[in-house]
Amino acid sequence: MGSTDGFQYRALYPYRKEREEDIDLLPGDILVVSKGALQALGFKDGDEQTPNQIGWILGVNERTKQKGDFPGTYVEYVGPVKISVPSHRPRVQRPLPATPGAGGGRLPEALEQVSPLPDLQDQFSPPELAPPLLVKLVEAIEKKGLDSEMLYRTSGSELRQALRTDWTLGDLEPFDVHSLGEALRGYLQDLPSPMVPVAVHGDILRVLQEIPQPENCRKQLMLALESPAVPLQNTLTLQFLLRHLGKVSQQAESNNLHPRALGEIFGPLLLRLPGAREEVNEKLRDTPDGTFLVRDASSKIQGEYTLTLRKGGNNKLIKIFHREGKYGFSEPLTFGSVVELITHYRHESLAQYNAKLDTRLLYPISKYQQDQVVKEDSVEAVGEQLKVYHQQYQDKSWEYDLLYEEYTRTSQELQMKRTAIEAFNETIKIFEEQCQTQEKCSKEYIERFRREGNEKEVQRILMNSEKLKSRITEIHDSKMKLEQDLKKQASENREIDKRMNSLKPDLMQLRKLRDQYLVQYSMMDDEEELPHHEERTWYVGKINRLQAEEMLCGKRDGTFLIRESSQKGCYACSVVVDGDTKHCVIYKTATGYGFAEPYNLYASLKDLVLHYKHTSLVQHNDSLNVTLAHPVLSQPPAR
Repeated sequence: MGSTDGFQYRALYPYRKEREEDIDLLPGDILVVSKGALQALGFKDGDEQTPNQIGWILGVNERTKQKGDFPGTYVEYVGPVKISVPSHRPRVQRPLPATPGAGGGRLPEALEQVSPLPDLQDQFSPPELAPPLLVKLVEAIEKKGLDSEMLYRTSGSELRQALRTDWTLGDLEPFDVHSLGEALRGYLQDLPSPMVPVAVHGDILRVLQEIPQPENCRKQLMLALESPAVPLQNTLTLQFLLRHLGKVSQQAESNNLHPRALGEIFGPLLLRLPGAREEVNEKLRDTPDGTFLVRDASSKIQGEYTLTLRKGGNNKLIKIFHREGKYGFSEPLTFGSVVELITHYRHESLAQYNAKLDTRLLYPISKYQQDQVVKEDSVEAVGEQLKVYHQQYQDKSWEYDLLYEEYTRTSQELQMKRTAIEAFNETIKIFEEQCQTQEKCSKEYIERFRREGNEKEVQRILMNSEKLKSRITEIHDSKMKLEQDLKKQASENREIDKRMNSLKPDLMQLRKLRDQYLVQYSMMDDEEELPHHEERTWYVGKINRLQAEEMLCGKRDGTFLIRESSQKGCYACSVVVDGDTKHCVIYKTATGYGFAEPYNLYASLKDLVLHYKHTSLVQHNDSLNVTLAHPVLSQPPAR
């Protein structure tokens, strides 16, 4: 075996493999990497000395002899070395973990930058027939072949994992048809809105329940999809996808993807209801960095949550782990509650977990909701109202769950009755064919027996004929009764669906109210004793700049006051920074008080003061790296 140039790296931190292609690291491990492998990825001479800039690196751990990927942020460069010629494999981009900090551990799969797909209307315009992303995926799938039994039935591919954070499709040739199929399903799942809008779901459901004839059903479905509620791009994309699925079903003998199987796979993707993710994206749209909210984790594990944080114009998802009564972003879990965790990171940066998260939890989402309803002033009153809304939410959820169980049961019964009606139709068809055959044959026998004078046999043949006709009539009657029951039950099923849909807005509103009060309660609980709550400690009315400077002379950094500004309708904040007094204007706008757009959000000067008690003014002015820590007229704490 030949040799080639390579490089050595030394592991600085422990790393436990998260994927099959990764390798484990312990501090001190020596790793060897092929120079050719780095050059194949586009890196130049000298780049090998900064592994944290390379990203994920393919190499061999000399201690364990494992070969695979390791993060460049976990190693340091040692020097050049001669190594045996390695094999090469195609790679895709994946998020790189940050260098572990001294104060905390890694975030294993806890952080994911959302690179959202735009709506279909923003992805293409006629005369194009479908989004370029979807066209590229479909063409690649059809080129690879549609006869695989695992097509559209696999999960966990490397391509899909990469596309969760970056929908830039590069060369698809290295990927097999299963990975491409999963990526196509992921594309449909990641669309901000379902391809078939929620507004027409009810019409589609009614057509499917009430029109059993396939041809009539198809026509009515096409009419429903021609509704003004369905954008043209959605219709064109659906038609493009259905043409592809038609080709897939033509290979059903090989791939076992009959129309019913394809419906089970793609139906929930095309007709999906808006869920928590869409609701969160809508709430965080156009909000400044530092905006955040907490919701139940998609894992559905009791006690786990997802923190969604706005940073760099994108949404960052951070999983909040829960184990043995403790919460945190990574081991060791140290917080006694989610509220305690949120309160901590309102003061401390998240950069210790990820270098790119150099922000704090600045703005709870409720600050940006126009229908903010928390009016109570005391923590006790907010707590009592929180209990009320929480109970109402639980009651509505219980009512919805009962309806959902009933809806599921009746839907299954409806399907069984439709199957029974199909069976009746087949049975009637068989009996009618038997009746026709018997009548044809019995004429000859009746004439023969009458010539022979055998009236007994004639009567037996006529009696059997009547019994057969009577049996057909009974089957017809049973079928009609079943059809009537089906129609009645379908009507009841629609009523249940209407009641469920009528509950959904109430549920969402109650959850919104409950969450607003929860956030407000957590904010008030730890700030109830602050002197900032007393306006008399910081509001000094109509004084000028020189008088303000005299009041603040010799005070410690962070001492501040609020006064009327010389600008009409505005106020001014005077604060001590590095021993000097600085002044900045507070604007009063239709949306609230603030130092600048889009931060003019606070309902009162008191709300603004309480916020900037914990948040630096540096985001508005580089020379104001200070918080409003000490009201000028408050009593200093006893020593």
